[in-house]
Amino acid sequence: MGVDPFFPKFLSYLSLFTFFILVLITGGSYFQIFVGWEGVGLCSFLLIGFWNTRIQANKAALQALIVNKVGDFCLLVSVFLLFGCSNGLYIYNIDLLEFFSSQRIILFSYSVDFVDVISLCFFVAAAAKSAQFGLHTWLLSAMEGPPPVSALLHASTIVTAGVYLLLRSSYIIELSNVALTSIACIGACTAFFAGTSGLIQRDIKKVIALSTC
Repeated sequence: MGVDPFFPKFLSYLSLFTFFILVLITGGSYFQIFVGWEGVGLCSFLLIGFWNTRIQANKAALQALIVNKVGDFCLLVSVFLLFGCSNGLYIYNIDLLEFFSSQRIILFSYSVDFVDVISLCFFVAAAAKSAQFGLHTWLLSAMEGPPPVSALLHASTIVTAGVYLLLRSSYIIELSNVALTSIACIGACTAFFAGTSGLIQRDIKKVIALSTC
């Protein structure tokens, strides 16, 4: 990247990415986490499509943006539901646990547990960001970005942001047997699918991407 004519722009994207990651991991409320979450998604779009003169890079960036928006929408729904049942969005609000365990809502003419809806929304948001089965396609296409971006997406930050969200929300998710079962099943399917798919890949970067899944 040192000989790239747009190297300063690349560094500015990386700096912005680092800023939003810090916003995400230091968030004391779901609002701050959502701001960092959206910022990380925007920066990943900019970094994957950094070489925007290549058609494949533009397609990969757009695919990553669209897939991640599925998770962003679910996270936004869960944030709105939390805000509707409390006076704030602070994490580890113990007063909400009794409310979560007792409330039910009507969804498409069915009565479902409030905690199940929120927990599943959190899980779908995490699954999109961490490239779980069904929402994993963007991670393979992200190979079109510069090599440092591929390492950044696969090794440490983007794919672990979903895991981080589940950890911060574990006090809610552990109340939902439906969400816990879904996480176990989808996680097992992802591990099996990615492991078997990696055996037949010829591109070493895609093998690494599947191992990350």
